[in-house]
Amino acid sequence: MPVRSVCVFCGAHAGGNPAYEADAEALGRALAEEGWRLVYGAGDVGLMGAAARAAKTAGGLTLGIVPAHLAQREAGRSDPATHVVTETMHERKKVMFMNSDAIAVLPGGAGSLDEFFEALTWRQLGLHAKPVVLLDTAGYWRPLVALIDHVITEGFADAGLRDYVTVCGTVAELRASLRAAFS
Repeated sequence: MPVRSVCVFCGAHAGGNPAYEADAEALGRALAEEGWRLVYGAGDVGLMGAAARAAKTAGGLTLGIVPAHLAQREAGRSDPATHVVTETMHERKKVMFMNSDAIAVLPGGAGSLDEFFEALTWRQLGLHAKPVVLLDTAGYWRPLVALIDHVITEGFADAGLRDYVTVCGTVAELRASLRAAFS
């Protein structure tokens, strides 16, 4: 059986709650323990760096995707053998998505929201059937889930849109959700 890969979209900052970084580290370790490869934005900072360092320390496989304009900033701070350099941010997102079997979204900012909504939209359009999972650390994604429910209530999406997103409160729940999806 081929190695499963989980694309993790998350913040390039650690955020204000230490639970965010703790969950990023726990997810990185969990992916390694499951034998699943972490596909991420190749950054060594914030939640992205925390997840990648934890996965690598636990003996896991990683694949970082970095756009050329950020690769120059990252030079010397990462292993080029486990990275792919893309021309643009849009291409980065596409390569991350194409090299994954599931999407996990941890707390993050505008970039993480962009990545989440693109994966969700593609799922809604039938372009993929990959699991899309929000890790709702400390209730971070509650406003987003409420917004999705509002979009449905206001008639801008079918109720089935909500079925395309799994919300997990803990890394253990996310791990179990992916295990079930991969079986």
